[in-house]
Amino acid sequence: MMLDEIKTFLGKDWKDTDARIRTSLGSDIDLLNKTNAAILSNNGKQLRPMVSLLVARACSGGRCTEDSIRFAAASELLHNATLLHDDVVDGSDKRRGMPTVMSLLGGPASVLIGDFWLVKAIKCILASPTHSEEVTRIFAKTLSDLAEGEMLQLQKSASGDTDEDDYLRIIYSKTASLFESACISAAISVEASPEVVEAVREYAVSLGIAFQIKDDILDYSGGVKIGKPTGVDLDEQKITLPLLGAMKNAGPEAAATIRRKVSEMFLHPEYKEEVRDFVFSNGGCEYSESRLQEYVGKAVSALEILPQSEEKDYLVSIAAFTAGRDK
Repeated sequence: MMLDEIKTFLGKDWKDTDARIRTSLGSDIDLLNKTNAAILSNNGKQLRPMVSLLVARACSGGRCTEDSIRFAAASELLHNATLLHDDVVDGSDKRRGMPTVMSLLGGPASVLIGDFWLVKAIKCILASPTHSEEVTRIFAKTLSDLAEGEMLQLQKSASGDTDEDDYLRIIYSKTASLFESACISAAISVEASPEVVEAVREYAVSLGIAFQIKDDILDYSGGVKIGKPTGVDLDEQKITLPLLGAMKNAGPEAAATIRRKVSEMFLHPEYKEEVRDFVFSNGGCEYSESRLQEYVGKAVSALEILPQSEEKDYLVSIAAFTAGRDK
């Protein structure tokens, strides 16, 4: 698997980041330690710290600083904090195919443990002797984006009038913003120029948007491989890009009918298969794949400013991986 290959390539930098994450979470509360260990044993792709380290090295001729390690660790700690909170918001009983903390210990415990991970992320950033103030502001913006994105999504789920601009703002806020923080902080950690920082920003935002578009496609077509049931977005009355694309292709009259059915999903769960069939028969997934490839192209193009390196090649490969993954 390519991601394992990248971890091996990153070598000591990856091991130091993993160690920073684990030592950050130490506590004398046995239940907390056991829960954190369980989360770490099922820790997913770890794309954010991986991309963060690759960016730091691609911007600096192959080296990471202590700040690079701190900020990469912070990105993963913050990511997992948001997942612990999201599971409560969404009422999720499975995450990556395993029971969530919420399902095992309850919503209050999941929120508290998420808060614990969030504080540890902030402590990693504050440990920087030179960049803590600047990077704290960057990660603070991400936290604000996450909250606003979640609230906008709730608002639009209730009103049923999500358009593509709304959708892109939501997925920037909820997904791309943390990729942005992880990559910008990495570039800052190695004193990259403002031009390089801006290019890294474009890469990260485009990668994050592509990543979420792919997730939303998989929610319609992913099957058992994605580690969670398909159709979750419709259960929550979320209008994502595959449905937006299908409505665009079908025309305004059909779109109005489908929007009404999505808004009535709680009362009429039988509408779910009808809406899914509408997406498949009107090219919603194909539309989304086309938009996905646009953002992958933007991500790759943004890297042109960087000198050739293995790190840059892996960043390009991660963009392609995002488009091609099946879970």
